[in-house]
Amino acid sequence: MWKVVYVASGWNEAERLKNHLTANGLLVMLRACGCDNDKLAKHVELMVPELEVSEAHSIIMQLMGTVRA
Repeated sequence: MWKVVYVASGWNEAERLKNHLTANGLLVMLRACGCDNDKLAKHVELMVPELEVSEAHSIIMQLMGTVRA
């Protein structure tokens, strides 16, 4: 089952994060939110398999600079 780990503010951010996650060996799927035309969506969900949620979240937090000690 796929789980949403982050909602990006646009396709550029979503693709950038997807590239980082896939470079770390994770499977990633993108899904547009609230818009019939996917490419016009202002919010994009990043989804990973349920077993990879913790690792994906850790990688995203590192990229965002909010890692806790």
